[in-house]
Amino acid sequence: MPLALLATGMRQPELREYDDRPPGPGEVLIRSVLSAEKHGTDLLFYRGESPFTHKTFDGEHGLFMPREGEARITPDAPMPLGNMTVGVVTEVGPEVADLPVGTRVYGYLPIRETHTVSARAVRLAPEGLTAEMLVCLDPALVALLGVREGRLQLGDTVAIFGMGAIGLMAVGLARLAGAAQVIAVEPLPLRAELARRRGADLVLDPRADPDVGLRIREATGMAGVDAALETSGSHAALHHAIRGACYGGAIVTVAWYHGGAAALELGEEWHFNRQTLVSGARLESVPYRDHPRWDPDRVERTVIDLFARGQLAADDLLQPRVPISEAAEAYRLVDEHPERCVKLAVEYR
Repeated sequence: MPLALLATGMRQPELREYDDRPPGPGEVLIRSVLSAEKHGTDLLFYRGESPFTHKTFDGEHGLFMPREGEARITPDAPMPLGNMTVGVVTEVGPEVADLPVGTRVYGYLPIRETHTVSARAVRLAPEGLTAEMLVCLDPALVALLGVREGRLQLGDTVAIFGMGAIGLMAVGLARLAGAAQVIAVEPLPLRAELARRRGADLVLDPRADPDVGLRIREATGMAGVDAALETSGSHAALHHAIRGACYGGAIVTVAWYHGGAAALELGEEWHFNRQTLVSGARLESVPYRDHPRWDPDRVERTVIDLFARGQLAADDLLQPRVPISEAAEAYRLVDEHPERCVKLAVEYR
């Protein structure tokens, strides 16, 4: 029987067998080739740290509201783990004309050996894009939105906090946008080295020198950066993004924050320096600020083109990379040892 990776409770990854089913009308059956996880967002759910553990989101009014009952990892546990999958169509249901057997597709699908889904849930994989590129589309999309929200222009300086997959993508995209100086902030050596390889001029370690905001100011002649992108989800990092940004500068929050915010001092530089704080890059929050010129389809087309032209890379992000049989152990590694990971990838036999 095929295997799927699930969270059966908070911080409890488990491989489970499941029964496959043939596709119905409008559906396709997909054999997975490569999957990847989204560490920031999905780990919040996995650890029980997202607001959905205790609340529900009222989409009509844009408000979180208290939820009755016991805390739970998601409204629908056990929770599938994994963010994006590339696969091959192996069976087609009635009323599907444009995805014949053998077609390579990708979509937001969890870590699972097969998927029986609506044909509309997946997209045709572009020629020339590897499976590695396709499972890294999501962080590239978020990074592109973040860079655009920062309104980077030719010659600007930028600081990027957090060298996970999104932050590492943002380093390259900031360069493409014309940034004259890119400063990366990252405490983990593996990720810091990847930032250097991807073009960061300076990499700061907040564990070695906690006053990162001051170091950013010193690296820019005390002016501060024109834009700061905060991708780590740390309130302390957000404080130093504000501290390191120039008077009138932009701070873009890309991460999903949780927990207490004692490290965020809004009575200091934020009060004095007339900066702009932008809630930046949630892909599902539409319309975007540049609507109607920019919509999700245009953002995705742009990222695909950048991959196709060799202006974005993905291979170095996929660490660790394991077979499906080792996925549960690898997920524990991602949770407990981030210093050894960037973006989990799962291969299938």
